[in-house]
Amino acid sequence: MSGVEIQARPGVQALRSQQIREVAGVAAGRPDVLPFWFGESNLTTPQVIRTAATAALQKGQTLYAPTLGVSELRESLAQYLTQLHQPVPADRIAITNSGVTALMLALQALISPGDRVVAVTPVWPNLCEIPRILGAQVECVPLRFGAQGWSLDLDRLLAAVTSSTTALVINSPNNPTGWTLSRAEQEAILRHCRTTGTWLVADDVYERIYFHGSCAPSFLDLVAPEDRFIGCNSFSKAWRMTGWRIGWLVIPQELLWDLSKLIEYNSSCAPPFIQLAACVALTACEADVATQVHQIRANQLRLYELLRSLARVELGAPAAGAMYAFFRVKGLQDSLALCKRLVMEAGVGLAPGSAFGQEAPEFLRWCLAVDPEQLEEGARRFARFIESAHG
Repeated sequence: MSGVEIQARPGVQALRSQQIREVAGVAAGRPDVLPFWFGESNLTTPQVIRTAATAALQKGQTLYAPTLGVSELRESLAQYLTQLHQPVPADRIAITNSGVTALMLALQALISPGDRVVAVTPVWPNLCEIPRILGAQVECVPLRFGAQGWSLDLDRLLAAVTSSTTALVINSPNNPTGWTLSRAEQEAILRHCRTTGTWLVADDVYERIYFHGSCAPSFLDLVAPEDRFIGCNSFSKAWRMTGWRIGWLVIPQELLWDLSKLIEYNSSCAPPFIQLAACVALTACEADVATQVHQIRANQLRLYELLRSLARVELGAPAAGAMYAFFRVKGLQDSLALCKRLVMEAGVGLAPGSAFGQEAPEFLRWCLAVDPEQLEEGARRFARFIESAHG
């Protein structure tokens, strides 16, 4: 057996590494580091959700659940989405093991090797790497950065989406930029995808983390049941359930049977006690969601105020949604290396812009779902470092 080469297939080897976890790994054993790298709140899941999960466990809800999800959660989501958007029946909803899994399942249902996928970037890397795992060719349409923040070149996006484009993948509000589609942009994109026959796959995980209303503009407000549209979402962000790994899909009813086969071959089902706790999240936590959004917005405005005084930092207008500040450091060539230095030399943990695509190597992402005092201390440490650092 000597000399036998052991390695994954070339397509897997070519995938981007998760640079945020690489930065976090530098901080191992360093309790003094202030962590702003991951996209999650510093607070735990609301008590009422944890209590519901405990009660479900005590009642023995530990066996296999239906592949598409327990009826209680599918019906609760149907009511929740109908209140936010327009009528969404339960037979268009599938429960998944996380929002990541929702995206993977959606694209597994649509993508064949050699297909063409368009993505709006910079973006959380999974939206580009999942199609590549499936053998697709991914074309990125970059957002533009300026004094008003991030914006979409709509004409460029529409030109990129042709009749040979299998799917368009969009995350709005966007991670990492906070950019959010306008209703007019959504209408134009939907019309265009109908014309080209392109599937529209929306990552809606931040739709409730929005600062100009209770919910960001959504394609779910516009699509018809027969549209080639899949909406992917998760309980992770709005309800602070990142560790629970529970999400959902809104799909055309005609896809439900084939999707159930994919779920069966991926994970069989989501844990029933988690699904029952998620029902409580939908019905008992609106005040908690609103409080979290208010804190994130206050932290956003405060951090922008603190960073604007730094000569090397370039900020646009505060974003309309999501939970991040994404800003340029003038002269920065390698954001991953800088983030590792920030951990070691300043005790501050940020995410490198290069984690989100080649469009933003000079940017850094700062998670805003944190304690305000921790935010202030992190800003002080960052300011001392960036004013004296080179490169």
